[in-house]
Amino acid sequence: MKMMENGNLVLYDSNNNTIWQSFDHPTDTLLPGQKLVRGKKMVASVSDTNISEGNYYLSMTSQGLFGFYQANNVPQMYFKSLAYGGNVESIELNYDGSKIVLYINAPALGAPWPFINARADNSSGLFLRHDGHLLVYSTSPYNTNDVLTRFLSECDYPTVCRDYELCSNGRCSCLLGIAQDNQTNTQGESRCAEINATTCDNLQHHTLISYENLSHFSYTDDDAAALNGTDIESCKKECLKTCACRVAFFRQRSNSLFGDCFIPSSVLYFIDERDAQNDYKSYAFIKSLDNKENGRGSSRSNVNYKIIAGSIVGAFLLVVLATGFWFVLLRNKGDEEEGMEDNFDNLSGMPMRFTYQALKLATGDFQEKLGQGGFGSVFDGTLQNGDKIAVKRLDAMGQGKKEFLAEVKTIGSIHHVNLVRLIGFCAEKLHRLLIYEFMCNGSLDKWIFCKEPMLRPPLDWQTRRTIILDIAKGLAYLHEECRQRIVHLDIKPQNILLDGELRAKISDFGLCKLIDRDQSQVVTTMRGTPGYVAPELFSLIITEKADVYSFGIVVMEVVCGRKNLDRSQPEECIHLLPIFMRKAEEGQLMDMVDRSNNMQLYRPEAVQMMKVAIWCLQSDYKRRPSMSVVVKVLEGSLDMETDLDYTIHNPIAATRDAELGTTTPILPSLLSGPRFGPEEPRTPAVSQLLQCLVRANQRFAGTG
Repeated sequence: MKMMENGNLVLYDSNNNTIWQSFDHPTDTLLPGQKLVRGKKMVASVSDTNISEGNYYLSMTSQGLFGFYQANNVPQMYFKSLAYGGNVESIELNYDGSKIVLYINAPALGAPWPFINARADNSSGLFLRHDGHLLVYSTSPYNTNDVLTRFLSECDYPTVCRDYELCSNGRCSCLLGIAQDNQTNTQGESRCAEINATTCDNLQHHTLISYENLSHFSYTDDDAAALNGTDIESCKKECLKTCACRVAFFRQRSNSLFGDCFIPSSVLYFIDERDAQNDYKSYAFIKSLDNKENGRGSSRSNVNYKIIAGSIVGAFLLVVLATGFWFVLLRNKGDEEEGMEDNFDNLSGMPMRFTYQALKLATGDFQEKLGQGGFGSVFDGTLQNGDKIAVKRLDAMGQGKKEFLAEVKTIGSIHHVNLVRLIGFCAEKLHRLLIYEFMCNGSLDKWIFCKEPMLRPPLDWQTRRTIILDIAKGLAYLHEECRQRIVHLDIKPQNILLDGELRAKISDFGLCKLIDRDQSQVVTTMRGTPGYVAPELFSLIITEKADVYSFGIVVMEVVCGRKNLDRSQPEECIHLLPIFMRKAEEGQLMDMVDRSNNMQLYRPEAVQMMKVAIWCLQSDYKRRPSMSVVVKVLEGSLDMETDLDYTIHNPIAATRDAELGTTTPILPSLLSGPRFGPEEPRTPAVSQLLQCLVRANQRFAGTG
């Protein structure tokens, strides 16, 4: 073992070969000659006196350098610097005699590219301080230049201020309308009073206090948004219906009606943007109890007491009559509710039934949210026997009780290794919840679209191929092996969950449709997620081939490693499907294979998989294969169709032209939003109107 002059501690074997060196394992310091390679990170200490690992860290990925603050085990990005072309291999610190220079090494850049430079002496290095600042330090003289100054202001660091404080030019003060708390902490510092003493039991009494020109450091991370491409009212509703939401932030471009909604989990200070020169508008909404009942007046002068007395008598009689009337109605309603409750108890083969109180206890009062779906939120939970569960709490207006009963009975009666298992349910008054097995590796989209390899490393080809086969087997079971054919109608990466071995299971049957064996197709309302909806669904005709189309989109995304609809791409590349089909027609599918991990080593196999996707994406649903045929093709026991059609006949494509500024007609806001489906009850008249609009739009756009 030898300590080198540059500070590197090296361990040699008997042949004098290096078998370990401290430079490969950075802590909170980077020295000249040391590299921070892809997949490694610098972790700050807790404080100047406590050198154990703290909450700030810098992470090196293939895209560049990222800074995170970890609160409640949830990493929150506060800094990012992306390198042109990506595929970054490392950053390296060097000293040239008067300054230290941090270089980025990436093939696309050719020579190492100087990323940061600062004046320094030969004893200098970079040091990640406990508060997230990256400093130049030296022993003589002592120097603490902050090298991130050109990227971040003082207010951009997550712990610069405390909750409900406003950061302006590095100074913290309580937000306007929020007083200081009378209590102080151990350092004698007073805090801003929390104005939203809210609980999950009084959601109907919550309101939002609005502020303009306030932002949050989470804007650094586009993926941190709770809702993308939404409007300001939807952002407010999302916070009001989310128990854990204390503050919501909304950011939109000055010339747009839509923006992104952020709901931070723990760090709740505000950044003053009144003097900021940018093209964004920012808003903050603080949740509080609605106290308007307390502010009403008690009396007036010059009152006619006879009128008051007469009004009281009249009101009393009305109350008596109304009470009797409502008593009869409520009694009938109670009998109906009780009868419906009995329906759950009397059915055989139902999964386990839980009480609402037991699920509150299992989830810690629904504190840790795993995700958000079209019908509600999913929370992490643990049963008394120690088993991990995922609890889906459905929105009160999402489904009627009869529909919920049918869904529980359907999902509870099917069992397959590639379907997420329904353990039980809860149905108490307005509370409707589904309890599923816990899938520790989350949803597929977080793996194939993840931009942070430190959180989730890119999937290799073998794993992706297995996942695709798992999805195909699950769909084949739903379509062909159940008593009634079950069409899922919302197959997408967000609804594909991965277990501890990265095996895939299909989840979220909120939009599924049952088709009898003697029916070839059914007619229903629009269902699905934009980008995954089969063309024939715009004619409101449903067969199991709609799932085959969605499966084709998912296969394309898994092999290509990007979303079908990605607004972060240049305008001409926002939609993947037309590019994919054009490359297929030109025989250049190899260009579409994801470049992460070992994917390039298996390009011929990946191309064959993409051809299976194209077969599933045929515009004429009758030309698509069944999922059982797809399984046989993937397993190698059957050859696939070779005469494929590369044209795209999908009314959703009309939205592309609208986004790019052309005048192709699209269906208006009746079909807008993150998912089409029965989130809100529709009368027959509304359903008829919707169908007429769909067909008229198709004819006008030349698509039907």
